[in-house]
Order: sequence, then structure tokens, then C-alpha cells
Amino acid sequence: MAVERTVPVRRLALMTPPSDRGQRHGSSRSDPRSTSGPRSASDPPKPRRSRFDALRSTGGSALGATRRRLETTLGGADRTLVIVTLAAVLALSSADTSTVGAAASELRQGLHIDNTDIGLLVSVSAAIGAVASVPFGILVDRVRRTTLLSVTIATWGVAMIASAAVSSFGDLLLVRIFLGFVTAVAGPAVASLVGDYFPGQERGTIYGYILTGELVGGGVGFFITGDVAAISWRAAFVLLAVPAFAISWQLRKLTEPPRAARSADPSTADPRNRARGSGSPYGDPLTATADPLAGDLPPQPARSEAISDVQQMARDAGVMPDTELILRGDPRRMGIFSAARYVLRVRTNVVLIVSSACAYFFLTGVQTFGLEFVGQQYGVGTFVATLMMLAIGAGAVLGVLAGGRAGDAMVKRGRIDGRMLVAGVAAIATVLLFIPPLLTTSAVTALPYIAAAAFFLTAQNPTLDAARLDIMPPLLWGRAEGIRTLLRSAAQAVAPLVFGGLADLLASTHHGFRYTFLVMLLPLGASGVILLRGLRFYPADVATAAASASHERGDGEAGHGPR
Repeated sequence: MAVERTVPVRRLALMTPPSDRGQRHGSSRSDPRSTSGPRSASDPPKPRRSRFDALRSTGGSALGATRRRLETTLGGADRTLVIVTLAAVLALSSADTSTVGAAASELRQGLHIDNTDIGLLVSVSAAIGAVASVPFGILVDRVRRTTLLSVTIATWGVAMIASAAVSSFGDLLLVRIFLGFVTAVAGPAVASLVGDYFPGQERGTIYGYILTGELVGGGVGFFITGDVAAISWRAAFVLLAVPAFAISWQLRKLTEPPRAARSADPSTADPRNRARGSGSPYGDPLTATADPLAGDLPPQPARSEAISDVQQMARDAGVMPDTELILRGDPRRMGIFSAARYVLRVRTNVVLIVSSACAYFFLTGVQTFGLEFVGQQYGVGTFVATLMMLAIGAGAVLGVLAGGRAGDAMVKRGRIDGRMLVAGVAAIATVLLFIPPLLTTSAVTALPYIAAAAFFLTAQNPTLDAARLDIMPPLLWGRAEGIRTLLRSAAQAVAPLVFGGLADLLASTHHGFRYTFLVMLLPLGASGVILLRGLRFYPADVATAAASASHERGDGEAGHGPR
């Protein structure tokens, strides 16, 4: 009987002899569990399935198939849970910002405010979030990250409900300031968790999946909650609070991974991870499973090095680190100013920050004025312009998925600077593809170019995020991301002002947005040139981060500089 219990149910029918399969096979045997044999008059009638039951069964089967397909793509149930949860965190933040813009008309009427006030709601929240990302980066490097994210996301949900209950613009502005503060933890925490959950050779691909959540969240905020806001802007805010609590609960259930710098020693792993008995060895990076549908993570061999594959490649190639930048103490004891000075002394990191700021500057301008530009440039209505924006959004999603994979593929082929190369080429391609749509007035002609440009624009992000982890010591990941977020957000904050001001200045030409976007291609092109020039710094900075990681573990293998 024990053997029978281990046989999967779906295989029993195939193992049953034909004589036992009911009347369809000519059997006259009466089995009390069988519904195929004759019924007596005293037997209760067989219940009929309602249309609702059939629909529910079909829907459940479709959801199950989708879940299995997703787990196959992402490499197993445990990996899927982590990736989807982290993607949802970024999606929530993006949806919030998009919702404010989509509900602008209703907010103006309900609170008797103007466009400047709407811009202030977004700008103040973004500015506060940028500043708060630095102290949150410190916390991310020192405390349990999953719990920190869980608490802040739950607080975010409460603040969204409070947003729906305000009666004046001043109250809403105060709530938005608080929202900007609590959501600032997302960037540093997600970056640090990705570095510790997943091995270095696939971080670009993983970042592609997670950043897709950010793009999808923006679309949800613009199209779905925007439609709800047309009925009631208060309902739109409440609607966003519901997934916030669900994400917070899911984060609370995630197992906290050990820090990369300490993961080589099993004795330093978080004892709470072992106590939970989840069956998933989070002490090692989440590698793809042999049986993704089962979601079982096979035990991984203990790593002797807490360094990524790119860092190991640099060490094997004999790349010399910058001895002045090798950290020989515990980075968690560095003050914020010391950490900021160190982060900004890493030349590749400065290159990545400048390039990222230029890309996000242009992307923010497109998000803010893209719909108006499409209508003015191509003479189409709002409906057609919206459809064009959807096509552009699809190109952006495909780009963010392909960019991470391309960077990882280059690394696997032995290119230490493969991720930087992919990002630099994508930035140059973006500029070249944006020029034809700015010179034509035909929407049909422009659409393929714009969609392709969006593809290459977003393709840079996952590969650069993965490259950033390779040039920083693991115990500085949170603060490094916080500092980058601060500087990047500054560029995002001024983008709408610069784009709008230049468009007003050029309005007399009747092609204000055309010339504005042409001018703004210059910093985007500069970002590509900067990335390609930064290729020469990247290998040495990777080797320096590997040497610092060795000192963090205290194994003394850095070896290139004085202690």
C-alpha cells in the first residue's frame, strides 16, 4: 500500500487494467466508487455542474498552466516567488506615480488645484524619496532586508488609504511626502537582495524580469487605476493599497539570504533561515533547478569565494586591482560620508551613475510629454496616440527582458566588460533610432522606429544594474544604490521642467516638441559615449571589488596592497 500512495494520481488511469475501467471497456463489474455502472432507483441523482463551476474549473486550469509556465521560465517555484515579489515592489512604486498623473483631471476638480500643484505632488514625493534612499541604504546594509521591505510596504498601504481620505491639497501633499519617504527603501533593498539571492552570471537576466515589473506597474497605474480615477480618484488610491498589503505579507514570508561576503562560511548563515525549514537552501544563490515544475532546489556546493563570476574572470585573467580602493575593514562601520566618498571614487560607478542619469532624464521626459508629442507631431487623436504609447510600452518591456540576457550571454562568452558593452551599444542605437520619428509626420512610418528605440532605451537598465553589483563590495550594495538613486532622481526631477520649458521656448516654431526631443537626444548620446569609454576602467574596478570581498571574509586573499 505504501507503494500505491507514492504513485501520482494522474498515472493511475494508465496503470489500471482495461477490464477495470468501467463500461466503456465492456466491464459489467459494479464498483461502488464508479459512476459508470448502473444506478438503482434509491441512488441519489448525480449533481449537474453549473456554468459557474465549469467556468471556475477552466479558469483554475488556465491559472495553473500559467503558473507552471512561469516557473519553467524563471527556473523553479522558489525563484519565481522571489522574482515576482521583488518585481511587485517596483511595480507598486511605479503604479503610484503613474496614478497621480492619470488622475490629474479628477484631482484638479476635486481639490480645486492647478497643474503646478499636480507637478508638485509628484516632484516633492520623488525628491523626498531620493534623499531618503541614502539613510535607507545604510539600513539595508545592516538589518534584515525582507522585514524592512515588508514593514515599509505595509506602511505605504496605510498611507495610500490616508491619501484617499484627505480633504485638502495641503493634507494630500503631506501624505505624499511621507509616501516618498517610505518607498525610498525599494531601490537599495531590491539591489542588495538580487545580489545575495542569485549568482552573478545571471543577474542581468534576473534584473530584466524584475524591472519588467516596474514598467508593467507604470502601465497599470496609467490605464487601469487611471480609469478608476475617472469615477473616483479616492477609489484609485484605495485600489493601490490592496496589493501593498498582499506584497507586504509575501515579503514577510521570504527567507532572508545571507550576505554575500559571509555566505562562504555556513556558520555565519542566519539561524532563522534554518529554523524555518523551508527546504530551500537560500544560503547559496538561487540557481535554476533541474526540475522547475517541482520547485526543488538541489543542494549547491559551498563556495570558497564570495565573488561573482565576472570577478573570478578578472582574477583568473590577472587583472590588477586598485590598491588604494581595496577595503580592509568592515564596510558596515563606514559612516555615510565615508561610504559616499568611496562609492564616488570608483570610476566605473561614476560612469554608470552619469549614464543612468542621462537615460532616466530622457525616459522621464518621454513619459511626461510623449503622449502630447505624438498628438502634435503626427496629428492623431488621443485614442490613436494611446495605442501608439502601448506599442512603445511593449517595445520597452521586450527591451528590458532582452538587455539583461544579452549582457549575461556576453559574460558567459568570456567578455569581462560584456555588460558595459551591451549597454553602450544600446544607448547609441537608441539615439539613432529616435531621429527618423522626429523628422517625419507619418505615424505609420514613425511607429516601428519609436518602438525599436524604446527597446534599446530600456535594454540598458538591467545589464547596468547587474554590472553595478560587480564593482561594489557586497556589504556596500545598499548604500551604493542609495547614492545612485539620489543622483539619478535629481535628473528625473528636473527632466519635466527642462523638457516643458524648452518646448514653451520653441513653441513659436510650431514644432516645439520636435526640436525639444532632438536637443534632448544629445545627453542620451553622451551617455552611450561615456559607457563605451568606461570599458577601460571596468575590469580593474571588478578586480578591486573582488579583493575587498576577500578582506570582508577575512581570508586574506586580496593580496595586492598593504593592510
